[in-house]
Amino acid sequence: MATTDIETLGINVVRGLSMDAVQKANSGHPGTPMALAPLAHVLFTRIMTFDAAAPDWHDRDRFVLSSGHASMLLYSYLYLLGYGLTLDDLRDFRQWGSRTPGHPEYHEVPGIEVTTGPLGQGVANSVGMAMAEANLRTRFGADVVDHHVFAICGDGDLEEGISHEAASLAGHLGLGKLVWIYDDNHITIDGPTELSYTDVVPERFRSYGWHVVEIGEVANDCDAIEAGIRAAMAETDRPSIVILRSHIGWPSPKYTDTAHAHGAPLGADEVAVVKEILGLPAEDFFVPDDVVAYYGAAGRRGADAHAASEARVAAFRSSDPERAAAFDACLAGRGLPGWEASLPAWEVGSSVATRAACAQVITAVAPVVPGLVSGGADLTGNTGTELKGSMAMGPRDLGGRQIHFGVREHGMGGVCNGMAVSGLLPAGGTFLVFSDYMRGAVRVAALSRYRTAFVWSHDSIGVGEDGPTHEPVEQVMSLRAIPGLRVVRPADAVETAEAWRVHVDGDGPTAFILSRQNLPVLAGTVERAATGLPRGAYVVVDEAPGGLDLVLIGTGSEVSLCVEAAERLAADGTRVRVVSMPSWELFEEQSDDYRDAVLPLGVPTLAVEAGVTLGWDRWADDTIGVDTFGRSAPGGRVMAEFGFTVDNVVARAGELLGFTA
Repeated sequence: MATTDIETLGINVVRGLSMDAVQKANSGHPGTPMALAPLAHVLFTRIMTFDAAAPDWHDRDRFVLSSGHASMLLYSYLYLLGYGLTLDDLRDFRQWGSRTPGHPEYHEVPGIEVTTGPLGQGVANSVGMAMAEANLRTRFGADVVDHHVFAICGDGDLEEGISHEAASLAGHLGLGKLVWIYDDNHITIDGPTELSYTDVVPERFRSYGWHVVEIGEVANDCDAIEAGIRAAMAETDRPSIVILRSHIGWPSPKYTDTAHAHGAPLGADEVAVVKEILGLPAEDFFVPDDVVAYYGAAGRRGADAHAASEARVAAFRSSDPERAAAFDACLAGRGLPGWEASLPAWEVGSSVATRAACAQVITAVAPVVPGLVSGGADLTGNTGTELKGSMAMGPRDLGGRQIHFGVREHGMGGVCNGMAVSGLLPAGGTFLVFSDYMRGAVRVAALSRYRTAFVWSHDSIGVGEDGPTHEPVEQVMSLRAIPGLRVVRPADAVETAEAWRVHVDGDGPTAFILSRQNLPVLAGTVERAATGLPRGAYVVVDEAPGGLDLVLIGTGSEVSLCVEAAERLAADGTRVRVVSMPSWELFEEQSDDYRDAVLPLGVPTLAVEAGVTLGWDRWADDTIGVDTFGRSAPGGRVMAEFGFTVDNVVARAGELLGFTA
């Protein structure tokens, strides 16, 4: 179809809005929105199936602006298409309290599918979205799930390592509903991409097993762009990348193809020149009524498809209520009613590594938490992320619930986040020390409240023989520093199960910090974890009657150590309470009265955790921890050498109380 006058005007209006918003904010990235306005126009008006009046419709096509710095491109179209943004929201771009922050943020505005900005995250999310689409379509049928995932990416996205990890996985799986459009504009903030980047992108993606569509210098040719995207969509057995050569800042005479256009306002004079070239009036935020009407109609174009989709889902619910209930639970990211009854139980005194307990939990609840999918970064069995008896997701069966992510920690995190907003409840596992490799994805999950389970095992110097490169010491405390991340270090198998109950029934991401070594199941957790763990900290051993001399706080493997030390101290007449504190974040959510009841003011308190002591002064008067790197030796020897013994806990307690124990 030929580009019409109203299309040309609409595209130029978006360019004008992008320039004006960045100019008014005196901050932002105008060049990419100017160059890619035709591409976004084609996607929203000719290609994608969506209903702006129902932005949460489960079977809509997904759009990810991985080049999140080009946010004004997305905001302009969300305003025009009828997603609820106003012209005043565009005027408030990047201002305090506005709905249009510098980079798109999930939950801020309908139509923003994921938080983007940290480069590479969005394309990794799009792989997760496509995996979720393929998984649910395979399991429940194309009548209820059948949509595409589109992502716009730039040079920065493709330079970031996470894009390599995610693209490699997508190619391996053959995600035919995934289409990336690569904005090949040859410009970065430092200058021409050739300063640091000479990859042959088509060959790179062909090596991944992708379908490559090179459409060249057609950034202003809507028909050619449409043809390229439709050619990509016609390939159903492989993901596709459409490579578009654009010119950042076009048609600015002064700044086209310059680094300035990437990340700085054009200046009032240049904005005026560009508007004259585009045939726009000089006024700021110019949007004529016919453009509003045109795009408003485009935003409603998918209403019939939406209604037909809902009718098919209703028929599915009527004809197969059991499978439909599972489907609905997937979309909600929840368990079936009463799912928690499937959580396993353990006898007091049994010995189970919490990573092994995790595997038992997810295997037991998988039938009643239908959205649960799980896997590890080539460490599935080692990390407790194996769904025993479940088929693996692979090129020949995308309906499997066991995922082999390969050695792709950062990609795994980004992919899991994409699945978490697309009808699945993902768990991705690796060793705790390698959580550092995926920190960007973890931070975005916390910021965006994605319901991702980050499962990190081998949680301390107890790893032993692998040595200091594999022994985490600072990781747990650094994860606690991330706002919105629920960090849980369970004391035993019982607490591990309760942590999963909190995650499935809760909101936001959870970090499961799990032991390699076996830990005893404690009487106190069997009796009290069901109510205690959701509150973050609770008493697992009561003090003897008559008063309270000392509180021992433990997390993870150190809780059982505190229990043993308390028994010896009590034998000598010291009245000791043992508190398990699996989650600082959950404990901080409790009332002052509850926190004071668990950790009474004025009572000497000793914390014991096999990690850095930084931060423990918030809860304890003294801490036994690890403020250096570990050593290579059998795990028991390493723990003992660093002071994680009953003798040392008793001695340090005596020092705190002012006597020799």
